[in-house]
Amino acid sequence: MTVFTNFLRSLLLTMFFSFAAPMFLVGGTLFLLPLIGHVPSLQEATEASATRIMHFLAIFGSGTPLRGLVIISLTCSFVGALFDTYAYYRCQILRIDS
Repeated sequence: MTVFTNFLRSLLLTMFFSFAAPMFLVGGTLFLLPLIGHVPSLQEATEASATRIMHFLAIFGSGTPLRGLVIISLTCSFVGALFDTYAYYRCQILRIDS
C-alpha cells in the first residue's frame, strides 16, 4: 500500500509542478517585458514581443490568451504525468530484474 501512496504522491507533485512551470514562465515573461520596455531603445521590441506572445496564446485558447495558457499548462501536466508513470514503471521493472 505504501508503494501506491508513494507513486500517487509523486504523480500529483509532478502534475502540479508541470502545470505551474509554464504558468510561471509565460507569466514571468509577460511581467518582465514591460519593465524592460522602460529602456528607450527596447520599448518597441518589448511591445511587439508581448503582443506576439498574447497572439500565440490566443491561438490555443480559441481567442482568449488566458485559456490558451491554461490549455498549454494542462498539456504539460499530462505529459509530466506520463513521464512520471513511465519512470515508475521502469523502476519497478529494474527492481524485479535485479
